[in-house]
Amino acid sequence: MSGSSLVPTDTTADVRARGAGIERQVAVLPVGSYEQHGPYLPLATDTLVACAIASEIAAAYPVHLLPPVTIACSHEHAAWPGTVSISATTLHAVVRDIAASLRRSGVEALVVVNGHGGNYVLGNVVQESTAEGHRMALFPAMEDWDAARERAGVQTSLLSDMHAGEIETSILLHCHPELVRPGHETTDFLADDRRHLLSLGMSAYTDSGVIGRPSLASAEKGRELLAGFVESFGAYFSVVTSKDWGSAPPSGV
Repeated sequence: MSGSSLVPTDTTADVRARGAGIERQVAVLPVGSYEQHGPYLPLATDTLVACAIASEIAAAYPVHLLPPVTIACSHEHAAWPGTVSISATTLHAVVRDIAASLRRSGVEALVVVNGHGGNYVLGNVVQESTAEGHRMALFPAMEDWDAARERAGVQTSLLSDMHAGEIETSILLHCHPELVRPGHETTDFLADDRRHLLSLGMSAYTDSGVIGRPSLASAEKGRELLAGFVESFGAYFSVVTSKDWGSAPPSGV
């Protein structure tokens, strides 16, 4: 996947052909961030991760892949140069507007693929939209991250693997190895008790900007992580395209 385009190259004819004969069309929107990821991963890491997950999904399911939202809510990383944020209100409005535009063009369902844990407002967008009867989902959930982590043999727990750690570094080593600079092998740092993160920001817990164990990362783990997400997505696709939208999900979903 190295070197693949981050922006979909569909024509309008491609979109029309993909949607032909499908009862309920689904779009997938990657949402990332532009924030520090230590000295060895790019500021766009979360966007690259969201795009990698969304691209793999689009290769496996009949969905419309959208270009990413590249700047989101990274206020906790403001102490590091290069980080750029928008307000939660703005991100909320952007996603709602995208969903409304899709519905006007006949795409009923939207799945938001979130690559940044600080985009808390995306959960509110989905809650409000589904309460209004619109088909929307947020992916991956914590359970999906955990299942992918176990499949890939990731050793670091989700609590410890908070930022620029084993998972993110592995995905970039698989998808964009040319963007991973030297240093991840020696920058492990753990800070599991982060109860004041929202008040004090990341700089209260790490000098390097890293919280996790990137030294354990590998391209093979990255490949398996993405395969795990593709497998997990099947349940979400079933839910947002279900004839019984709004009822209880199938057993095990």
